Amino acid sequence: MFKRSLKLLLFACLAVAASWAANNPFIGDWKLNPSKSNLTDRMKVESVGGNKYIFDFGGGQEAIVVDGTDQRSQLYGGDTLSVAVAGDSWKVVRKKNGRTMVSGIWSLSKDGNTLADHFTGFNADGSPYNLNYVYKRTAGGSGFAGTWVSTSVEAVNFVLLIQLQPYGEDGLSILDASSQLTGNMKFASSLHRLDEHTLELMRKKSDGELSEFLQLKLSSDLKTLTITPHSAAGDEPHILVFERQ
Repeated sequence: MFKRSLKLLLFACLAVAASWAANNPFIGDWKLNPSKSNLTDRMKVESVGGNKYIFDFGGGQEAIVVDGTDQRSQLYGGDTLSVAVAGDSWKVVRKKNGRTMVSGIWSLSKDGNTLADHFTGFNADGSPYNLNYVYKRTAGGSGFAGTWVSTSVEAVNFVLLIQLQPYGEDGLSILDASSQLTGNMKFASSLHRLDEHTLELMRKKSDGELSEFLQLKLSSDLKTLTITPHSAAGDEPHILVFERQ
C-alpha cells in the first residue's frame, strides 16, 4: 500500500475556492520524514495455475505470467510488469514507457512465512533509492503466493520531495519533485475542507463507489504536513509526515 500511496500522491489534485487558494498555507516544498511516518505495506499474490499469478500491490489485480517478459499492466496505461525466477528468488520489475521505475528482489525464509523485498526505485535522473521491506504471511498460499503484510521497512538513501502549487485560479496540485510528475485533475465535488489546516479528498470509481480517501493536515505552526491515504477496503492507513523545506 505504501507504493500505491506514493502513486496516489503523484496524481492527486485538490480543487479549492479561489479566495482561499490565494493565501493557501499548503503551498510549498515538502520532504518526507520516514522516521515519523508509517510505511507499512500490504500485497497479495495468488497462483492461478502453471506459472501464472495474480498480483495485487494495493491498486488492483494484475495477471502476470512469471517468465521474465515485460507484460502490459491491466491497471496503468504505458506500464509493464515482469516477474522472473532467479534461483530461489523472484525479480519483480515495473516499467513505464520502457523506463524502469521500480524493481524488487524477493526472497523467502526457510519456513516460507517471511518475505524480504529489496525494493529499488528510480528518480527522473536515474538515481536509485532503496527500501528494504520484511513481510509476514497472514493468509494462505505456498511459496510466494499468499497475503503479505510488512512488519518493518528500512529506508536506505530514500528521499521523497513533493511540491504543492497553485493550479489555475481555483486549484492546488501535487508535484513529485523527484520524477517531475504532476497531477492536474480537478475533484471539486469530492473535496472537503474541514478547517483552515485540514483537507479531505475522496476518489470514486466510475460507478460512484468510494475507492480511496486522502486527508492532508497542517500542524499549527505550518511546518509539518501529514498526509493520510485510506482505502475503501479498510486497510491500515499510512501516515506520511512531511516537513516544510
